[in-house]
Parts: sequence; C-alpha cells; structure tokens
Amino acid sequence: MAEIKTKPTQMDVDTFIAAVEKPVRRADAIVLRDMMERITGEPATMWGPSIIGFGSYHYRYDSGHEADMCRVAFSPRAANLVLYLGGFPEFDELVAKLGKHKRSKACLYVNKLADIDMAVLEEITHLTFEATDGSQTSSAC
Repeated sequence: MAEIKTKPTQMDVDTFIAAVEKPVRRADAIVLRDMMERITGEPATMWGPSIIGFGSYHYRYDSGHEADMCRVAFSPRAANLVLYLGGFPEFDELVAKLGKHKRSKACLYVNKLADIDMAVLEEITHLTFEATDGSQTSSAC
C-alpha cells in the first residue's frame, strides 16, 4: 500500500504562511488559522507540505483502507483557498448561504475571505469539527 502523504509534519505553520506569495492569500491564511484555532481549541499543524489542519480523527473505508486525518483544515493555494470541511450533506443549506465559492465532494474553494460570510464559515467549521469525531468515513476533495 502506498504511503499516505497527508499526515502531520514538523513543518512550522507560521513559516509556511509567511512564504505564501499573494499578500491577500497570506492575510486570509492568518485569519483562517486564528479562527480555526479558536473554534477547535486545537493548535494549527502542517499536514503534508501544504495543508494546515486542526485536530485529528481515525477513519476506515469499507475497503479496509484506514488512516488519520485532520478534523478541519485549509490550504492557501495559488489559485484559491481550499477549505477541507468534510462532505456532510446536512450542511448544504448553510453552504448555500456562504457566498461566492465553488464546491467539491468534501472541499470548499474560495478566492478570498472578503467574498464570503465569515459567520457562516465559522458555523460550518464548528459543525464539521463536531461531526468528525472518528465515526465518519473520510472523503477527499
């Protein structure tokens, strides 16, 4: 079985954020880190080379594949902010109120935080963190 790349690393979160090229994306990453730390009560941790995660849970697919994953996370990518906030259909109504974004199975894609309603994002983050207690299966974006 291939080694899982998305796992906690010793990389410094502040150093990673400081290296984000776009000033708006870098500032948004600081806001997201602070917000997610406040909501989760967990410190920001690098998961792999580019994901900033908070907390962790163990999951197992029906196929037998299992691993640990962060409960909520984000990545300040060049094209957009990727918010790893689970694939929970019960949050669809909230996500519809978020503002300008794109969505995949388990991720939200946002150009900048100014495009979305931060109160809605905080609620989605809180609900996702509570829902990922290890009893769910994980979904990739």
